[in-house]
Amino acid sequence: MVPERIMLVAGETSGDILAAELVQTLRVELARAEADWSDNRQPLHTSLDPVFFGAGGPHMRAAGVELAFDMTGHAVTGLSDVFKKLSFFRKRMTELIRLAEQRQPHAIVCVDFSGFNLRLVCALRRRMRRKQNAFFNWNPKIIQYVSPQVWASRPGRARRLERDVDLLLSILPFEKDWYARHAPRLKVEFVGHPIVDRCAKSATAKTRPETEVVLLLPGSRAGEIRRHVPVMAEAAGLIVRKHSSKFRMVLPDESLAGMARQVVPGTIDVRVGGLAEALNAATMAIASTGTVTLECACFGVPTVALYKTSWSTYQIGKRLIRVEYLAMPNLLAKEPVFSEFIQNDATPSNIAAAAIELLERPERRKVIKQKLAGVISQLGPPGAAQRAARAITRELLG
Repeated sequence: MVPERIMLVAGETSGDILAAELVQTLRVELARAEADWSDNRQPLHTSLDPVFFGAGGPHMRAAGVELAFDMTGHAVTGLSDVFKKLSFFRKRMTELIRLAEQRQPHAIVCVDFSGFNLRLVCALRRRMRRKQNAFFNWNPKIIQYVSPQVWASRPGRARRLERDVDLLLSILPFEKDWYARHAPRLKVEFVGHPIVDRCAKSATAKTRPETEVVLLLPGSRAGEIRRHVPVMAEAAGLIVRKHSSKFRMVLPDESLAGMARQVVPGTIDVRVGGLAEALNAATMAIASTGTVTLECACFGVPTVALYKTSWSTYQIGKRLIRVEYLAMPNLLAKEPVFSEFIQNDATPSNIAAAAIELLERPERRKVIKQKLAGVISQLGPPGAAQRAARAITRELLG
């Protein structure tokens, strides 16, 4: 009898957190799984503690995952960043393929990070097909946790997922139907969005500070800090001419905070962590169009969304992207609940004007909060990590 071996690969801070939450619930679910018994009353599956290993970041390490290396410090945005680190990612992929073949996990769970992970699983499938024989029958379950946004651009990637992935765990409500139309042989389960759990744990009664608080959320990657922070800082300078607002910037780690402090004036309070507390106290937010806009929605914070990237990435992206909005609350609401300013439109004056309108119109903020409640209701009830762990356990032991 051997314990279940599960390999996980996450490449960004958000995926590192998701993977850590998943590992904690997987331990419980695998322990709870009823043993299957053979005819001679021997258990086919054991309750030995599963072994987790792979690549990720500090949250996974804290959850007990044996990391071959840390991937989260190398997240990239845009083609220029990808090209700069191409040799790094090639080396890491070779190391992960070697690690998988040496340790032969029962399951490989790829957490988000689709640009890297889709290539990884394709390479592994190809190598397994070449080696398959009577003496080599390793065939792990391959699970993708969080769908690539194939519905937004390059829908042909759905066929690659259908070919290489055994189970896709979706966190957005419309994805299962989309895949049923575009990749019908792919097994997809909607498990709900983990952000609902985090918000449920952190949300408290809204505080009413004497001064309006504008929360600045530029992103979690170095490229986003370089492009968004100067714009946000200049917009804050324009806003403060009309409103005696306080400005608070929240970043996920000290290295990014250090980058931001080199740009912003001392009047902007730059903090590491404590996003939930900051959202609870915020009157409104100015945020990157990423996952953080959903966190703003969870806390009912009216937001001005922006995104800037390199010229080359933008030129390619605008030809590939097939959705009307970039901020997820807008996609789910099918209307611009949050104002969006992308690339050349993401100017300090445009952002400041939208923010001032929200600050001056409390009735508008109230309407936005009501719409956000409807958006969040689509993301499923709390318990996404538990549902994901149960789905993986069924796939693994079934």
